[in-house]
Amino acid sequence: MTKSAANRELDPITVEVVRNKLEGIANEMQQTLLRSSFSPIVKEGLDASSSLFTIRGETLAQATAIPIHLATLIPIIEKILQVYPLATMKQGDVYCMNDPYLGGTHLPDVALVQPVFVGGRPIAISAAMTHHQDMGGMAPGSIPTNATEIFQEGLRLPPLKFRDAGKYNETLVAIIRQNVRIPDAVMGDLNAQLAACNVGARRIAELAADLGDNHALAIFDELLDRSEKLTRAALKSIPEGTYRYVDFNDNDGIELDKNIRFEVAVTVKDGTFHCDFTGSSPQVRGPFNCVPSGSLAAACYAVRAVTDPDIPTNAGCFRPISLALPKGSVVNPLEPAPVNSRTSTIKRITGCILGALKDVLPERVPADNSGEMLALMFGGHYRDGAAFVTGELIAGGSGAGLESDGVDVIETDVTNCMNLPVEAMEIDAPIRVHRIALRQDSGGAGAQRGGLGVVKEYEILDGDISFTYRGERHFFASQGSRGGGEGAKAYAVIKRVDGDEEVIPSKMMATLKRGDRVVIETAGGAGNGAPTARDRTALATDIADGKVSVEQARAQYGQA
Repeated sequence: MTKSAANRELDPITVEVVRNKLEGIANEMQQTLLRSSFSPIVKEGLDASSSLFTIRGETLAQATAIPIHLATLIPIIEKILQVYPLATMKQGDVYCMNDPYLGGTHLPDVALVQPVFVGGRPIAISAAMTHHQDMGGMAPGSIPTNATEIFQEGLRLPPLKFRDAGKYNETLVAIIRQNVRIPDAVMGDLNAQLAACNVGARRIAELAADLGDNHALAIFDELLDRSEKLTRAALKSIPEGTYRYVDFNDNDGIELDKNIRFEVAVTVKDGTFHCDFTGSSPQVRGPFNCVPSGSLAAACYAVRAVTDPDIPTNAGCFRPISLALPKGSVVNPLEPAPVNSRTSTIKRITGCILGALKDVLPERVPADNSGEMLALMFGGHYRDGAAFVTGELIAGGSGAGLESDGVDVIETDVTNCMNLPVEAMEIDAPIRVHRIALRQDSGGAGAQRGGLGVVKEYEILDGDISFTYRGERHFFASQGSRGGGEGAKAYAVIKRVDGDEEVIPSKMMATLKRGDRVVIETAGGAGNGAPTARDRTALATDIADGKVSVEQARAQYGQA
């Protein structure tokens, strides 16, 4: 019997029940991962992801997590299956990898991958990825904005066995512990990933026991084929054509006066989605290059954003995607170019893909978001000599939609993290947070206003602290739609205890002394529609809430 004939005989109710079960398993894995982790950036910031795959390495189901992780797991599993063929895998084997030039994304993102066996036969793959608080390298937090080659960024892990038939690879564990600043936290987070993979393996085994191995595998194939069919149909509803967009990142952390250009031509034709990045900048000296897995993540997200949200997210959704990534460019660098800050690049790539479609799909694609996930890293030692590394990922505002204002201080597009609670940072490091507030006037003016950024102020309480600031949108504002205004640019300053002030030029590595303060202001989302068309009651509410000043109401909205 052919595959298609077998699939026609599948009970549609059973298929739908299994689909929901798989999504439930992925989300249970995610909750296990978050609740078991040690690092604040994971347990509070949620910078970790879980997913299930077929034995061919195709996405089967995803947790509600980080789109970058969920898509970059695809080439990681592909590489692991190349190095360790399925026939050689055993019950209890678990593999790990983080090397960007072998399919990973950046060194802090370590993937654990576990084959799922039923009756001695592999039927699925359970995987989890975590952004680790530190993976060694030249700066605490492993995202040095002044790195010029990947060797400065931390410990590179090719596909390796983390566990062999249920036993730890003690040699690998020793190497990891020896090369990171906070080994207990790193190993704690790796074991949280292992726990998540174990949950996925148990639940899939239980599902296969209920259905039968072959029945489960047939349903897995049907789910992927169905999502592909629905996605291609949704893409066919978009007017065919080639749509272009250009945007910029501020700089590469090394050449601070040289911006980075991103250009994309998105071609939608006959149910396919092709992204050509010809015209983007050559690879840069600093760590803002992005290996192909990141561009794939951006395209996968964009396709899901402009098609039906009710389509189950799996590999079938991604089959219509193709990419043209010029070698030696910022979207496909040559080894050993540094890549640790690739998140900023992936966000800009995503914004360009969506921006290319915002005129043809105004009801689905809003004005530009802040395009910023500000990363701060603090590292040093307590007085007793114990090391600490803590970090924070801070959002700006989202772009306004056709009929709705942007959302204030929210992660957008391919990032899906949370702002770190003040208490979590103050427990983890000698830092006091003095202020958190919405940034007045940061949302772009429009009939629908852009979302606001945030103002946050930190004081250093003790010792010399290594400080990494990875910002964006300091020099290039988010662009509005249909006459809407641009969002406010980001701004940050170090206020030294001796009274000096240092404006941060989007990227900085610095040493902070006791009494120094850092004040950051994240970017705002852009507006949608002419500002003069904004509802007067809504504008009055903005003024009363302190989101829009009287001065901006007069200058931007024509308010008397």
